[in-house]
Order: sequence, then C-alpha cells, then structure tokens
Amino acid sequence: MAPTEQADPLGLARQILSAYVDPWLGRSLGELGAVRDLRLDGSRLLASLTLPVPVIGYQSELEDALSAALAAGGVSQALQLTLAADIVAHAVQKQLKPLERIRNVIAVASGKGGVGKSTVAANLALAWAAAGARVGLLDADIYGPSQPLMLGLTGQRPTSADGKRIQPLAAHGVKAMSIGMLIDPDQPMVWRGPMVTQALTQLLADTDWGELDYLVVDMPPGTGDIQLTLAQRVPVAGAVIVTTPQDIALADARKGIKMFEKVAVPVLGVVENMSLHVCSKCGHEEAIFGEGGGERLAAECNATFLGKLPLDARIRAEADGGRPTVVAAPDSARGRAYRDLARRTAAALALRGRDRSSLFPKIVVEET
Repeated sequence: MAPTEQADPLGLARQILSAYVDPWLGRSLGELGAVRDLRLDGSRLLASLTLPVPVIGYQSELEDALSAALAAGGVSQALQLTLAADIVAHAVQKQLKPLERIRNVIAVASGKGGVGKSTVAANLALAWAAAGARVGLLDADIYGPSQPLMLGLTGQRPTSADGKRIQPLAAHGVKAMSIGMLIDPDQPMVWRGPMVTQALTQLLADTDWGELDYLVVDMPPGTGDIQLTLAQRVPVAGAVIVTTPQDIALADARKGIKMFEKVAVPVLGVVENMSLHVCSKCGHEEAIFGEGGGERLAAECNATFLGKLPLDARIRAEADGGRPTVVAAPDSARGRAYRDLARRTAAALALRGRDRSSLFPKIVVEET
C-alpha cells in the first residue's frame, strides 16, 4: 500500500508549502499565514499565496523555489502560483496615530550629509513602486532639497484644486512633494528651526497623498533639534539609517540610531552606501572608504543589516538625469542592489507589530 502522504498529495503539498521559509522574510509561509488557497486541478497544483510585502517581480522566483521544494518532497503535480500582497499599517510612536490613508511612514536618515541618503531614499521608493506598492516620497530636507532634480521634476509646480490641499507631483509611479517644488531652485531657505519644522509638517499634512502603502521621508542630515522634533511629531513606522563604511560616518550614524531609539521609532536597519567603488570602464571594485563598517554598526546596535550599495559613477549620473538607477537600469547589478534593499526593508517592516488601533471600534461613553 502506498504511503499516506502519497495518497493525499494535497495534504502533502500544504505541508511542504507551509514549511517553506521565504528567504527575504525569514519566516515560513505557515508562520506568515500566506497559504490562502490550495487546490488540485488534474495534473496542476493551484496555490494562492499572500505576502505582507510588495510582490510584483517576485512570482517567478518564488514559484521556481516552491516547485523545487514540492518535487523534492514527492509532489508530482506542476505548481501554478497566484501571488498577492497585503501591506498593513504598522505601529508608530505611542503618543501618535498613523496618518489617515497612509499605512506606513518610513524615515530614511543619516547622521551626517554626503553619504547618499537622498539617492537611497529615491531608489527605495521607486523600487517599492515597481514592485506594485502605492508609494509617496516626501523631501524633508528644507535647506537642501534634491528630490525634484533626482525625480526629473525640476521646474514643475504642484497644484491645488480647492486652495487647501496640494496635489503632489508624480514621477515613475511615485507621488512626490518637496519645498523645492514650491520655490525658485536658486533661492536659499534662510529659516530658523521652528519655521523649518512648521514648513515640513504642512507639506506632510496639506498634501493630498491619497492611499499609500509607504510614504518615504527623505530626512535632513544630522541629529539636531529639527530632526528630533520631526521624529517626535511625525508618526513613523520605522527608520532606515544610511552610512558609508568610513569611521567618521559610522560615528554619526550611531548617533542617528540613538536618536530614533530615544523617540521610540524602531530602526528597520542599516544601509552601507558607497561600499565598493566600481570602475565604469573596467568594472574593477575597490573599497576606498573601508570595509565592513555598516555590518559592524548594525551588529553593535542590534539592528538588521539591510545591505551594501556600490559607489558607481553611473548611479550619480542617473540621479542627476532625473531617472534614478531603479528606473534607468533596473536589471543591472547596481539596480538589483537597490531592489534587494527594498525587499529587505519591506520584510523588516512586515515582521514588526501591526497597528491595532484600526481593528477595534472607538467606544464613546456619554453622560445622560
């Protein structure tokens, strides 16, 4: 008599799929509750999975991996996979509530300027959008806004239909807002801290973002009063810290991590930018800023290391041309590095606690 599992291929398939550990999320599909439907249709196994991260571009990779696992486990039917995403709102600082219609605000920050934070923020937002998420990008660097140039929006102005709410501009599938879209690009912002904070909160609150899965906030560099105030006022689901491998950048990045810890904003992880210089002519790689600094910082601070990004002249040229790497060269090695960063960051957020406030009705007790 054949073994029980061979007599029940559907049960065996469910067991194998539930035990499969997704390499990006680090959890089994069973733990994630990802298997929503599983049926046999002749020689085909029809599986419907739902993951808590953007999934466009991931289906064929996951289907191949699951097919191999099923074949190794003795399931002979060919897998036909349907993959969907369910991106939920995650918890923010206790004294704040998540923004209406914006599921998750992600702050991209650095302890100092010059580490490529804005380039990382732009490519992160664009990679999520390319993977099917609804994404916005807020340029919070009032003194030195760079996102209009990077997104190819220089000279364009947002509009307002009612004189109250601003319609954000859009580029490459991402909604964007920046003070640089509202002023002359050559005009310096000679403002004190409170004015900057007020301007940013207005840009955030008065922009009609619509429904977003992620709002990426390109934070000003540093850990001063402006950054601290923003971290206290804006409901943030998680922060990404950008650094370079050199010691001076790591020291400042460490301060950035401590700042977010003080205001109870979880750090999703550390990104090591400009990790290796890649020669655009011969492809030779050289660690001109040192090696392993980002990984050491993440380990010291008990944070996730989200990955290394190259120092490549083409990345600079693509951003300056208004078509960042994820748009200009998505399948290049540098493009894949940003897409992998986006996957790891989405996974780090997905494993955090979700926002519970919307799951329960508000109870109001009125005196009679």
